Amino acid sequence: MNDYDGLLVDESLEKNIELFKEIFKKDELLRIRVVNVGESKTKIAFLFFDGMVEGSSIDDSLVRPCVTSKDTPRQVDIDYILARVLYAGELSKTKKVSDILRAMLNGDTAVFLDGSFDALTVDTKGWRTRGIDEPSDERVLQGPREGFDEAAILNLAMIRRKLQTPDLCINSTTLGRRTKTAVYFVYLDSVANKKCLEEIKKRMEKIDIDGILDSNYIAELVRDNKTSLFKTTGSTERPDIVAARLLEGRIAVVVDGTPVVLTVPYLFSENFQSDEDYYLNFYIASIGRALRYICFFLSISIPAIFIALSTFHIQLLPTPFMLTVSELRSGVPFSSITECLALILVFEILKETGLRTPQSLGSALSIVGGLVVGQTAVEARIMSAPMLIVVSLAAVAGLMIPRLKGAVFYLRIILAIASAILGLYGFMIVFAVFVISVLSMKSVGVEYMLSLKSPNFQALKDTVIRAPWTKMRLRPPFNRNLVRNRSKK
Repeated sequence: MNDYDGLLVDESLEKNIELFKEIFKKDELLRIRVVNVGESKTKIAFLFFDGMVEGSSIDDSLVRPCVTSKDTPRQVDIDYILARVLYAGELSKTKKVSDILRAMLNGDTAVFLDGSFDALTVDTKGWRTRGIDEPSDERVLQGPREGFDEAAILNLAMIRRKLQTPDLCINSTTLGRRTKTAVYFVYLDSVANKKCLEEIKKRMEKIDIDGILDSNYIAELVRDNKTSLFKTTGSTERPDIVAARLLEGRIAVVVDGTPVVLTVPYLFSENFQSDEDYYLNFYIASIGRALRYICFFLSISIPAIFIALSTFHIQLLPTPFMLTVSELRSGVPFSSITECLALILVFEILKETGLRTPQSLGSALSIVGGLVVGQTAVEARIMSAPMLIVVSLAAVAGLMIPRLKGAVFYLRIILAIASAILGLYGFMIVFAVFVISVLSMKSVGVEYMLSLKSPNFQALKDTVIRAPWTKMRLRPPFNRNLVRNRSKK
């Protein structure tokens, strides 16, 4: 549309129609309808794209009012059409062809009047959407069941319904040289961390890309640590989660065309929070929260520690256990690290295959892959039973923390290789490097481990445990200057 920035609407209706026919000469969805305004001989044209507008809206709000208009003057101008004829809710007048193109590509209808140097754009958006449904990856046993849609306007309305306050602010921009994707910043003006808001806006202004088709494009382009295994932007498809994070002072980024909404800043402790922690009793929620931290450590470390003990530090094992492991490993042709890496890859293949196969085949695949193939490999002495148990336990523990799926996979392999080379010393060195790197990370300028660095109860009230609502009176540490928190966390 940059090619038409200096082009203005012509007085001749025929020239305007020919211009848009030429611009969209290879697009067969362009529709043009020309009628007379009432009893006058003045012609008016409606240009829109089939499939992007509401058909009944075109007929009832635009065409019929123009055709049935009574007492029309001989000389009809665009202001008369705007004030006395059209019934549409949102209309705007413009002279620029680029503005008209942008509106039409967003589902609006362009209105041209013969003899006028101005045109109207009318909001007639009416494309089909999936409708409100519970996100498949964020299902809860108790709590709201609604999820976001691909239409950003509907998503913003769902957030507005959760936060019925004039304090809710929504700013918009467009990203993508070709797609011109609408992106919205949503925040509570009196609560939001303004430094984070300015930082995320500054980073988005630097984005230069042909198209934004999903919010992950933005998440990768604005993240603090480009090569880190851990994400520094939150993502969710649930409006209740977005509303809760806005109440804490976070900023939400809504991208048109995707149901996934980003939230910043994003802290390390959020990886261990479940959506329904806040809809269950705090005793039950705290047990689940603590188990996720334990499972994270077990998932990345069990294979590595087992390899280190069975290879370098076998004297640390109890004698009966050492003899059992040695006996079960006898006859296996591969080393411990080879076994471990092979099993990790097999479990990842089975998991990814199960996610992408039809639901009716998923259970059968898991039974065949997990039980039949595993048992056969042990009986054939291709793999040892202890290593199969260790890797299986690590894989099951990793399922407790789906938000760290990628990081857990890589850390599990790196720690296993380090333990195979240097034993427990290698494990401790790599683990220390991991802790230091996480401590140095930031999310839009906020320390990634901020919620876990303070040992006091007030700072840990919503990290390792979920405290009762009566005890959670302060906002998260990055927004502690604003007291009283009645949000989700």
